[in-house]
Amino acid sequence: MLSYIKGELTEVSEEGIVVETNGIGYEVRMPLSSLNELPRLGSDIKVYTYMHVREDFIGLFGFLTKDDLTIFKLLITVNGIGPKGALGILSAITPDDLRFAVLSDDAKTIAKAPGIGSKTASKLIIELKDKLKLEDAFEQKLSNQMDGQMQLHNTGISITDIRNEAIQALVVLGYSSTDAAKVVRKIDIKEGMSSEDVLKISLKSLM
Repeated sequence: MLSYIKGELTEVSEEGIVVETNGIGYEVRMPLSSLNELPRLGSDIKVYTYMHVREDFIGLFGFLTKDDLTIFKLLITVNGIGPKGALGILSAITPDDLRFAVLSDDAKTIAKAPGIGSKTASKLIIELKDKLKLEDAFEQKLSNQMDGQMQLHNTGISITDIRNEAIQALVVLGYSSTDAAKVVRKIDIKEGMSSEDVLKISLKSLM
């Protein structure tokens, strides 16, 4: 089993990424939320992985944090939710929000994920509620917040926030989310840069 892959980020698509290590390119499927947080192409990256094996399919699913991977493994234990469904949920809902939605019987929030209806959301809550504890959910959320604060610029805005704001601005200007994300990911965001700076560089590249 592969616990994680560490190497160079060489390709990014709407479904996932390719990580090259020791001359081998590993195709890894990822949730959209993780794709928006990727470093620029050519950067080193560490991806926590889960290998799914079926008679007709072998695939790698990857995540930027161990917490994402833990929740993914929990989701695929739910009857009727496979790896693709779990990716869809994590594309729409953060692990923290998902934990609190399960513990508070909030099926509406879970049903926002693509392909997850109200019945599936309710079944997910029933099957996972006994596997989660409120105190653990609060502790994990605090840990995730502390990890995020370690990545802050001196401006108080994280690289992820800057990247997402630039992508949203490009979409408003008429570019597709795919093209916007691709061009923004190529930019080396340095300390002190704002989303406006990234937007200007992105527009020059697109033009």
